Amino acid sequence: MEIEKEHPVGPIGSTPRGYTSFIRELKDRIRTARTKAFLSVNRELIELYWHIGRSIVEKQQRWGWGKSVVNRLANDIQSFFPGIVGFSPQNIWYMRSFYLAWTEDLIKLQQPVGELDGKNLPRTIGEIPWGHNLQLLSKLKDPVERLWYAHKTIEHGWSRAILVHQIEYGTYDRQGGAITNFKHSLPSPQSDLAQQSIKDPYVFDFLTLSDDAVERDIERGLIDQIRKFLLELGVGFAFVGSQYHLEIDGEDFYIDLLFYHIRLRCFVIIDLKTGDFKPEYAGKMNFYLAALDDRLRHRTDNPSIGIILCKTKKKVIAEYALRNTSAPIGVSEYRSTRKIPAELRANLPSIEDIEKKLARRKRRQDI
Repeated sequence: MEIEKEHPVGPIGSTPRGYTSFIRELKDRIRTARTKAFLSVNRELIELYWHIGRSIVEKQQRWGWGKSVVNRLANDIQSFFPGIVGFSPQNIWYMRSFYLAWTEDLIKLQQPVGELDGKNLPRTIGEIPWGHNLQLLSKLKDPVERLWYAHKTIEHGWSRAILVHQIEYGTYDRQGGAITNFKHSLPSPQSDLAQQSIKDPYVFDFLTLSDDAVERDIERGLIDQIRKFLLELGVGFAFVGSQYHLEIDGEDFYIDLLFYHIRLRCFVIIDLKTGDFKPEYAGKMNFYLAALDDRLRHRTDNPSIGIILCKTKKKVIAEYALRNTSAPIGVSEYRSTRKIPAELRANLPSIEDIEKKLARRKRRQDI
């Protein structure tokens, strides 16, 4: 991104060359954009910001405009359109950075002419609100990563808060990183879509776990925080149930977590493990998938997929365990960034203790 250099504007109080015609043209464009806002609020606004950013860059390059022009421009716009928002000096600088960043990045990424011709707003960027674009610019420097989040924002309709969450939790780096056998167990393009639907690692920072937590502790925590769990799993997962019961040949079996993936059109089994991945886990998952497909899968559904979530995994061991397995299985790690040591957790008050203490405090206040 270009670093602003100070250029002389002219004598104090003088009008820089080309400024009068520029501000006149800009007033007309603002009026037009505000009129069209009823039809396409976001696109018109982003196009306006893109045009202002491009115009400032071009005139700085052509006539040597300096930094002081931006302050003057903000003041003049406010005087022409009293009460208008979005044209502070800082936001105008953002417009300049917005134009430069996407222009340079899309050229580096060799986007087609229809996406960027150096003059018009790129189609993808115009579909994202201004607040989203500012988050993309401020939090991401890699153009490939930034464009990926832009496309995902449009594809999934992410709010600004969800976009920030996805960026801060590194969804781009974790997407599609699981060890799977999808290439030979699922047809294309189902295999590619399934691969991209699984992360590695999963981050369950909303869980409070002790060091000696068992699978059921994790499962209960995920169910209690099902909304956050679904957000971390990603778009398309619909929760079916926990400890899903299967009776097979007179014996009872229970699937830890069962989902249906709307885009993949298949059931997804998640098996939770608190330790390292072990090869026998793949055999157990293969058994569950065979039983589920036989008893629950509809003829229009795709083959069910299994995800084994472990605390840790060794890449080669996981690859060998899945290599000759025909059922589609993936192995991912999970992380819980907030832990309470077992000895501390044992000393924490129970819910009943807290309720009794609050009741005693209330009685004292009433007296």
